[in-house]
Parts: sequence; C-alpha cells; structure tokens
Amino acid sequence: MTGAPLSPPAPVLLAWDLPTRLAKWSLAALVGLAFLSRYYGDAGLVWHQWNGLAILVVVVFRLFWGLVGGSTARFAGFLRGPRAALRYVACLLRGRPQHFLGHNPLGGWVVMALLGLVAAQALTGLFTSDDIIVYGPMTPVVSDETIRSASVWHQRLYPYLLALIGLHVATNIAYSLFGRDNLIRAMMSGTKPAASYADRAPATPGGIGRALACLVLAVVVVFGGIALAGGHPFP
Repeated sequence: MTGAPLSPPAPVLLAWDLPTRLAKWSLAALVGLAFLSRYYGDAGLVWHQWNGLAILVVVVFRLFWGLVGGSTARFAGFLRGPRAALRYVACLLRGRPQHFLGHNPLGGWVVMALLGLVAAQALTGLFTSDDIIVYGPMTPVVSDETIRSASVWHQRLYPYLLALIGLHVATNIAYSLFGRDNLIRAMMSGTKPAASYADRAPATPGGIGRALACLVLAVVVVFGGIALAGGHPFP
C-alpha cells in the first residue's frame, strides 16, 4: 500500500535579501542589548558605549544599503509620498488592503522614523556624560553645554523610541496573525507566497560583495569620523 503523493511546496517569491534581513535583526538585537547594558552593565557603561557604536555602524550600513542594495531594500523602491500612504490606509480601512512584496507606503515611513530615532539616540550618546565616570566618545571636543543638552536628549528620546518600537512590533504581529502577509516569517525567511503584489515581484537581491563593502565603509565612517573630529572612537 502506497501513501498519498506529497503535494509540491507552495511557490514563493524573494521579498528581502540576506543583508537587509541581517541588518534588521542585528539592529533589533542591539537595541535590546542597549537597554540591558545600560541598566545591568558595568559602572562606566563601556559596553553600553560599544553597543551604541555598533548601532551607528548598522544604521550607516542600512543607509548605504538603501542606496545600492536589493530592490526592496532601496529607499527609492519603498518610500512614497503622503498620497500613497493615505491611499494605503484608506484601502486598509475599507477591508481591501493593498499587498506589497516589500514595505507598504505607510510601513516604509515607519522604518525611516525608526532609523532616525535610533540614530538620534546613538548620536546623542556620543556626547553624553554623567560628569563622574561616564564620558561619551565625543565629550572631549564639545562644550559643557553641548554635553548637558545631549545628555538630556539621550534620556528624552528613549520613551519615544520605545513607543515606536512597540507600535512597529504590534503592527507586524497583527499583520502576521490576521492579514495575508506574515511579515515576521517573511523577514526571517526572506520570502513571501507567490501572488499579485502592488510593487515589483520578485525582488532583486543585492550582492554579498557590495554588502560587505557597505559594512566596511560604515565602520570607517563611524570610527574614522569620531577620530577625525578629535573624539575617542574606542571607549
């Protein structure tokens, strides 16, 4: 007696290439570690500072990759005007959501807002000090007033960043549970089910060599920029 023939796997399309996914998950892990190293790290916050520098490297990499990466990673591929975002929301409210292989018009701007807030949090950290034992990499070259202002903003931006991260996570979970697009699975596997999408399908991946070049350039920009400005790039 033979068993029933196995059904072929459902066809899938490439949605996000490997460098894009690694950047996203690395940034998510580093932001979580920034919280842990701030409250449970060493007294001088050395690991917290290294954590912030790593975040800046990933953010700069993502900016470069947004220019030369895969089709769904490029800003030109998913950043659309306010009308497109409003049209997307209107279709969503009417129960006829548009489906995108990459970021939808609203989600694209949320991604940019997250990158901006994370970058601002990390940049202000470069100039932060507690005037006792914690001195950010750029504190030797700026005034006391700049240090005080940066320290205030480093604390002030934190709840807004947490709120936006929470909204982003909740939205992705909702889409994955109740929508057609399982965004969490797609960002892990890099693929989505083959279907009709509003943007170009399948995605065109970015080359690994190009990604490595962007990563090296990001390291040079962050650490070299601090050194050229007269700061201490190595906490």
